[in-house]
Amino acid sequence: MGRAIKRTGAIRVLGAMSGTSMDGVDAAVVETDGHRILGFGPSGYRAYSDEERAVLRAALGQWHGPDVDAAAELVTLAHAEALSEFDEVDLIGVHGQTLAHEPSGRGTLQVGDGKGLAQALGVPVVWDFRSDDVAMGGEGAPLAPFFHFACAKWIEATQPLCFLNLGGVGNLTYVDPSYDGPEAPGALLAFDTGPANAPVDDLMQARLGLPMDRDGAVARGGTVEMGALELFLSEPYFTRMPPKSLDRNDFSEMIKLVQELSDADAVATLTGMCAAGVVQGMEHCPKPPSRLLVTGGGRHNPVLMEMLRVALDCPVEPVEAVGLDGDMLEAQAFAYLAARVARRLPTSCPGTTGVKALVGGGVVSSVA
Repeated sequence: MGRAIKRTGAIRVLGAMSGTSMDGVDAAVVETDGHRILGFGPSGYRAYSDEERAVLRAALGQWHGPDVDAAAELVTLAHAEALSEFDEVDLIGVHGQTLAHEPSGRGTLQVGDGKGLAQALGVPVVWDFRSDDVAMGGEGAPLAPFFHFACAKWIEATQPLCFLNLGGVGNLTYVDPSYDGPEAPGALLAFDTGPANAPVDDLMQARLGLPMDRDGAVARGGTVEMGALELFLSEPYFTRMPPKSLDRNDFSEMIKLVQELSDADAVATLTGMCAAGVVQGMEHCPKPPSRLLVTGGGRHNPVLMEMLRVALDCPVEPVEAVGLDGDMLEAQAFAYLAARVARRLPTSCPGTTGVKALVGGGVVSSVA
């Protein structure tokens, strides 16, 4: 494992993502020159155990202290295990695990020791992707849009389209592939739509001892409580213009809106809230998109996908419909972004995070 980083031409980059759903570490290889996707390589997954998820949950919303230290150690070790399964890569991009996110306050915190991983794996590591964006006045999220633009070019899209990631939080990227590059004004608009799987997962864990509503089975047996849905949509976040972003726990009060409901009705209502946030968000698109391509765990929930199809005027499809891997898209995104950081190319712009100027965020840790 390990090669010198070439400054031009194609490189093989391994990306890793541990998302707000806290289910595990995704890892995937992308071949890229920092501009175009040239090919996709192998991928892998290292799941978190129930005990490990409990360690991560205990640190959520904290900035320092023993819980954060324990989470950081766990995330680093889990990444080392996941990434050591790959060889013949030139560079690694590690997102880490977000524990706290206050872009207009204390900043953003992703744990995972990129420097230590570089030494352990013998490959340069790009990490801490979000801090520079926040320091420049941006939201620090979402960061996948530049990769989404490359994906639109990869699938040879000609009309505006949207990518929707349904992880713990939902985020939407509007892409106009008629532009030459992602940094061009008008090429991208991106923002978090609202909570997605996180409230459902939390309620399932608390009430039923299950990590998720697999295949929407519980939601399918319930009814959306419209009063709770209307209260949810009255939150000021939905009237804010994008770009805008959320922390995993920003809408934790949602659980209180459904606490008197049955399990099925509560899960159906939280699922409906996720869909409603997306529908509200789609109204910000500069032009009607030709299709909505869905990635992340939420695309496996047929109840959620049907809610979106009924409410939206464009086709709603999983990204697999265009040959992409929805389980690995975010890991691939941070591989692509790592290549851009290593080659001093921007990774965010005013249309994606609201940052004041083009920013190429990320710390590069070389091998000693």
